[in-house]
Amino acid sequence: MERGAIPLADIGPFDLQATVESGQSYLWDRADGGMYDQTDAHGGDAWYETVVPPIEGVGNDRAVVRVRQTDDRLEWESTTDAVPLLTHLLRLDDDLDAILAATPDDPLLDRAYDAYRGMRLVRDPPFPCLVSFICSAQMRVSRIHRMQRALARTYGDELVVDGETYHAFPTPSQLAAPSEGALRDLKLGYRAPYVQRTASMVAGGEATPEDARGRDYEDARTYLTQFVGVGEKVADCVLLFSLDYLEAVPLDTWIRSAIADHYPDCDRGSYADTSRAIRERLGGAYAGYAQTYLFYYLRAGGE
Repeated sequence: MERGAIPLADIGPFDLQATVESGQSYLWDRADGGMYDQTDAHGGDAWYETVVPPIEGVGNDRAVVRVRQTDDRLEWESTTDAVPLLTHLLRLDDDLDAILAATPDDPLLDRAYDAYRGMRLVRDPPFPCLVSFICSAQMRVSRIHRMQRALARTYGDELVVDGETYHAFPTPSQLAAPSEGALRDLKLGYRAPYVQRTASMVAGGEATPEDARGRDYEDARTYLTQFVGVGEKVADCVLLFSLDYLEAVPLDTWIRSAIADHYPDCDRGSYADTSRAIRERLGGAYAGYAQTYLFYYLRAGGE
């Protein structure tokens, strides 16, 4: 493993635990086994680890990456230089202060920002992100995470580094091969055929989530709904947490509750109209950042 560090002074406000344990990504694991155990606020100095697939323009090879936050830096261990990978995956080059300043002056948002100052959006690889959120329906974040880890352990490639074994998330071909029953055995339930069929679509070249990138926002959302098990909310999650549509506002239970309690004028009945209204209310271009802070703050019991 190579080792290095990124000074927090070069990043600006950053909270590693909030970023990777806020329900945005299910591809990181915590080495101490405490993922989604919120008894130690802001994560202490826990190590987080993931296997990163090749990313065009960032890294040509698959890499194991481990990272932890100390008082003044992000320490990392990796099979390659992790700085470009961490910058990409954790959006370390976002000007967080400017982004949050561009969202509305709103008391609820201000409380959320104060509680989790430094949380960034993630930029997950598109196919694993798509599968993760297909599995997210009616599930607690800890169970979604366990599903993704089970898929990786069962069908992903093993990588042994310094005597430790890591599991990559399955490729589309690897995830298209198992039967529906085999996926159900991993506790996917009714989501099993959705995952299998979507993986088959990607493996066969019928469609890929990357092809949504570059389209107008609502057209990109519609494009993603062709995948089996993907409705508008799941599509918005993939756009926000993988494909750089920072204006996307997934309307999950927590955000719908926030609309009912704090922004009732934004409830326009249909998903598309309500999404458009709350997106405008939360600042347009960076509404997805505001949404993610609200989601984590409300889910963690902030109100």
